[in-house]
Amino acid sequence: MSDSTPLPPVRLPSDAELARDALATPLLSRAARLARWAGPDTRVDSGGGLVEEQLPAAAEALGLTGRDTAADEDAATAATAAAAEAAEEAQADAAEAWRVAVDTGLVEILDEEEGTVGAGGNLALLTSGSPADVLQVWLDALDAAIADASVPDLDDLLDVMDEGGEIDFSSLDWDPEAEAEFLEGALANLYLLTVDERAPEGAPVPLPALAASVIVPPDVAHPTDEMMEEVSTAMMRLDDQFRILEPVGLADFRPVDESLLTEEGQAAPQAADDTLEDLERYGVVRLTPLGLYGLRARLLDAGHDAPAVGDLADKGADALLDGTAHYGPAAARSEIELWLARRQPLSAARELLAAARGGDAGAPLRRLHCQQALSLAGAEAEPALREVLDDPELGGLARVWLAERGATGIPAPSQELVFWLTVDTVAAQLAAEGNSEELVALVEGLAAQHSGFFDTAWRVDHPATAEVLEAMGRLHPDKKVAKEARKAAYKARSQQGG
Repeated sequence: MSDSTPLPPVRLPSDAELARDALATPLLSRAARLARWAGPDTRVDSGGGLVEEQLPAAAEALGLTGRDTAADEDAATAATAAAAEAAEEAQADAAEAWRVAVDTGLVEILDEEEGTVGAGGNLALLTSGSPADVLQVWLDALDAAIADASVPDLDDLLDVMDEGGEIDFSSLDWDPEAEAEFLEGALANLYLLTVDERAPEGAPVPLPALAASVIVPPDVAHPTDEMMEEVSTAMMRLDDQFRILEPVGLADFRPVDESLLTEEGQAAPQAADDTLEDLERYGVVRLTPLGLYGLRARLLDAGHDAPAVGDLADKGADALLDGTAHYGPAAARSEIELWLARRQPLSAARELLAAARGGDAGAPLRRLHCQQALSLAGAEAEPALREVLDDPELGGLARVWLAERGATGIPAPSQELVFWLTVDTVAAQLAAEGNSEELVALVEGLAAQHSGFFDTAWRVDHPATAEVLEAMGRLHPDKKVAKEARKAAYKARSQQGG
């Protein structure tokens, strides 16, 4: 993913709604409860973690003790084993919540030698801070959870610990940088899959598809058996990682169906033949609105252009027209509606028309987006359109706008204006869609409707004339017409001096 390529815009709830979601997440709410539970007698080890003797009390403070073991109560031995396992799990959850409390500043280490703690400065923010304050604390919790998800299972670390208690990383099949890069790549791809307008809104992403997006190059149509093995391994890594990330509120997650696992702990999805229901047995993940907010914040911090719908509402018309150039239709419409809602229709129309002027390479696309924005403006905008009827760059789109609303008294356009608007429209479509089927149809229609089109078109005084004619020569399916377009493009280049 290029840092400079704008990502599709994301739709987010208000900060207040997101902050409420953040406070309700299991991980942050537990961390806050432990921060309030901690007192003068609470002790931590050299790493800031709760000492082992206090984990049972911490688990009890979180209400994690007494987990349901009723199914085993008739068998005393089984019940005892289940209770011990539940207690161990509860204490592990408490230890994790405490680490988050420390990492997010909800708890402060007062004396490292004594191991004493006190309330951190961020604890008060959860109750008296602004939504932005709460979300910043949650983002710190997310960072901690993602870092935790990039670390191997504790049992694997214990297996390679030497007699001195140090971890022998050289004997562990784990590359910290590669593991972090893998998870960051998977999360970035999950974000892209979620914000893509072509995907059904709210649809979960199967883990095999997410794993494949990281492992299989985009230009590979048929993955090799080796690639599919890598996808299977990556899928199980993601299964472990999303189990850690779900409690922080990043995503709704359904783990891999354990009945599919082999003795090696792997699951191998059938790439082509599985139905959606089958694929969901291999695990599915869906980003929550809070998760979208968090991943967008991380992408922005990493230098990516990750817009959100509403970002442009307070900016000028030039920023609106340029910013929506890479938006999908639905997002662009929403952004324009928000922008128009904050302005008077007439002044908004005048500002849009002024921003649409220009002879630079991006001007045709700006005018196309200006036309789309003005289509959402009311009848109050009409005077602004009439004011530019004689403008060589805006007169064409003004006539279109007025005609679509049944206005009267519209002067007929000159042939020169008609051809200029035609070149401008094709140039805008080229910039917006490339060699799409719609553009091919437009090119065919232009050549068929206008007798001697190319004899006139090469003379059009538009910066993109030669480029448009070259594209028509490339796209038109009729070889004879395509040749005429290329000849016209050559004449236009010669006329322009290049």
